[in-house]
Amino acid sequence: MNKYIIITALGALSFGMLSSFAKIAYTQGYTPAEITLTQAFCGTLILWSIVFFRRLKNGQKPQLNWKLLVAGTTMGSSAFTYYLSVAYIPASLAIVLLMQITWLSILIEWIVFKKKPSSVEVVSAVFIIFGTVLAGNLFDLGSIHISVTGILLSLLSAVLYTLYIVFTSKIGKETPMFEKSALMTSGSAMIIFLINFESITTSTHLDFGLLQWGTFLAVFGTVIPPICFTVGMPKIGAGLSSVLLTLELPAAVFCAHIILGEKVTFMQIIGIAIMLGAIIYLNISKGKKEKAIQKQTIAC
Repeated sequence: MNKYIIITALGALSFGMLSSFAKIAYTQGYTPAEITLTQAFCGTLILWSIVFFRRLKNGQKPQLNWKLLVAGTTMGSSAFTYYLSVAYIPASLAIVLLMQITWLSILIEWIVFKKKPSSVEVVSAVFIIFGTVLAGNLFDLGSIHISVTGILLSLLSAVLYTLYIVFTSKIGKETPMFEKSALMTSGSAMIIFLINFESITTSTHLDFGLLQWGTFLAVFGTVIPPICFTVGMPKIGAGLSSVLLTLELPAAVFCAHIILGEKVTFMQIIGIAIMLGAIIYLNISKGKKEKAIQKQTIAC
């Protein structure tokens, strides 16, 4: 069990550090469109290489699932808007806003699937929003310059990421891990290219340096996290997995502070702690509820 906990945690930590390195790439003249497309393209090549190698070894042919390809467009759109937001606001604030996926998923389930939120979910959502205000230093907007565009882009990324999570949990359950990741990453690369067709085709930055950044971000953001999650999550369960995924938040803030030198105040740390506490409490409550339902089902 401990081994799979570490594997899942490594996936979350790996994903959490990406925004800081993307921001470094911007200082070298690369744009969010170039970075996200190269990351998605490199990730697609790596994952499909693994798929074809495994399939050839077993004498099987990969199967195309169009639903997964389409679902991958939400992943690509989320990655692009998130990396774009980092160009306007601090990386630590961008990840805090992205973590709104917890209560956004509750809202989407209510609107789309008519699943009314429980009192625990409502209370947790309130604490997450309050923690966000503190973690993002949003009480003190008058004394600091925060881009409204950056905030809106990061929130849009959270909405798109929530849709990606919903789609991932609902479709392609029978598709092997690497194949599913490869298909979704392909859809991601396609939508990023279509959105930024003009800027990409006229770019003068398509060089070896961009390829290096794309490969690095693809390995730590597109390849390692899905593999870690697919290996670890089934062994430790959804409840503990959801708790471990929250490590993405402190990892991103820590990296932004160490690598980029972004200032993190004591009040922001309190806000992050409130957010993490609310998310962990919500997932533990969900886990207990699911176990109780399973016991009742077995008893019947």
